[in-house]
Amino acid sequence: MARATRKIEILHAASKIVSERGIFNLTLEATAIEAGVSKGGLLYHFPSKEALVKGMVDHLAENYRDKIAASVAESTKEKGKWIQSYADVTFNNPYPNKEMHAGLLAAKAVNSDLLDPIRDLYNEWQIQIEQDGIDPVKATIIRLATDGIWLSELFDIHHLGEQRKEEVYLKLKNWIDE
Repeated sequence: MARATRKIEILHAASKIVSERGIFNLTLEATAIEAGVSKGGLLYHFPSKEALVKGMVDHLAENYRDKIAASVAESTKEKGKWIQSYADVTFNNPYPNKEMHAGLLAAKAVNSDLLDPIRDLYNEWQIQIEQDGIDPVKATIIRLATDGIWLSELFDIHHLGEQRKEEVYLKLKNWIDE
């Protein structure tokens, strides 16, 4: 099996542990067992718990960055393409394994500096969104509304029904074009 694939499987296993059992049950040993690899195999890719959590955050950030960049590149819109791409990806094309988002929770618990790649990404996106050709306050409100739904689901605070979520998405999408 390719190293990159094995590495991603380990990240998914770690995310599953955090999502299902909580951050305090994330250990290298538990991750190795969940991933079906030896502890030495896991240590080859991630020499510490902090490195494992950093890998989770980095992988999620890269995936999200790539999807939004691809959506922006494909957009034919002159105005609002960044915020539209952000909303489209967040609502319709998130990371396929929703448990991977648990890496953000793990990072906050292990070492909040591990969230720096996500912070940097958000800072970059905010600049792009504010220079997107539409009112920067409106664009920011749309981003914050999109984030709010995502975070509400991530923290298992409240899940909108699929129909309501789609209605909110369409309302935000229409607002971008107004």
